[in-house]
Order: sequence, then structure tokens, then C-alpha cells
Amino acid sequence: VVALQTGRGEVQISVDGDAAPVTGGNFVDLVRRGAYDGTVFHRVVREPTPFVVQGGDPASADPKTPPSQYGTGSFVDPATGEARIIPLEVKLRGEKLPRYSTPYVEPTASREVQLPHQRGSVAMARSASPDSASAQFYVALEALPELDGRYAVFGRVTKGMAVVDKIQQGDKLIRARVVEGGTLVKGG
Repeated sequence: VVALQTGRGEVQISVDGDAAPVTGGNFVDLVRRGAYDGTVFHRVVREPTPFVVQGGDPASADPKTPPSQYGTGSFVDPATGEARIIPLEVKLRGEKLPRYSTPYVEPTASREVQLPHQRGSVAMARSASPDSASAQFYVALEALPELDGRYAVFGRVTKGMAVVDKIQQGDKLIRARVVEGGTLVKGG
């Protein structure tokens, strides 16, 4: 469980490391590194219909980064100087392991994907390349079955969805922290 302290209140996210081990593990690692602290929610789409609240661009925490550049950054590992990029990860019901690097675009995807885009789902944002996710994430403001199998859902908001509904573009994610679990041992 990860707690996001925002200027509008706290949001808790339950990360599913079983269905999304790479994506969920990446998110928890970035939380532990403080990569999300002070970042900006740079994309909030509610019109014409509710869509997403997106944030997590590490570049948005740097006051020298112009707002027009928010949403273009990745997490750069200080040890290597390289951007961390993770593959698209989608687990289907009934399959033992997730699929990697290829969008699952079958018309039945919303019925087969283990972690579908429901209201409150948390997923990794990426560019057109399936293997381009890094740090940016979004919260679905309503069910988005058109994104199922195309973007990696790794958790869901379990507390504070009313807070997510109040977040405005430009609001800050003050601090993110792991409040429960987060180890490689089940129940840890």
C-alpha cells in the first residue's frame, strides 16, 4: 500500500505485485527513492467525459523545468545516469505469467485482462512505444475498457478517490511513501 500526500489530501493505492510484478515493483521502488516527492499532476482530463489524473514525471519536481515540458520526463537512475524504462506488462485471467512488450488488443480484452481499467485503477503512462513506461502514472476517473491490454494497470485507489476527483492540473504530489508491505515476501 502506497500513500500519496497531495495538496488536496491523502490517496492510498493498493499495488498488485502478483499480477503486475515488474510494473508494481518499479512503482514501489520509485516511491522508496523519493522520485515522486514534489512532482506535479500535469495532466487532468475531465471534459468532455472523465478520463485520467496523471502525474509522476520526476522532471516536474525541478523548478527549472518549464510546465510545457511536464509529461516528457523519465526516472533517471543516479547510479547509472540512464533512464529506467520498463516493458508493457499485461496479465490475462487464467494465465500463470504476465505478457510483456506487446499490447493485447483483442476485442475481448476488457473481459480477459486481470487488472482492467476501472474507476480508481492506477496504471503506467507511456508514449506510443509499448516499452516506454518509466515513472509517470495515471488514475482512471471512470472505467476505460478501450485502454485494457494497451497500458499496464498495477493497482487501484483503495482510499481517497474523492481526493483524486478534486485534483487539478498543476497540483503537487507532496510526498509518496510505502505504508504497508512492499517487500519481496508475500505478506511482508
